Amino acid sequence: MENLLKFLAARISDDRQVVADTIDNEALLASHLSLLDSVEVLANDYTRMPDPWDGRTHGLTHALRVLAQAYEAHPAYKQEWRP
Repeated sequence: MENLLKFLAARISDDRQVVADTIDNEALLASHLSLLDSVEVLANDYTRMPDPWDGRTHGLTHALRVLAQAYEAHPAYKQEWRP
């Protein structure tokens, strides 16, 4: 899971730059950046869970795997991350 979290962090960073450089519409820019922030919050929540058997672990793992599918065309994406 650690590799998936690193992968998502790198893609979020890349996407923030691309979105900021290419979107002229402020409302659309804000919504894209907000979505990226939300994915980052989920990844951070997963990282901060003190107990790996916390009841949220399974759901967060699934959510992060689903969100990572948006990047499956990226060469660093691993098929084992599919939900």
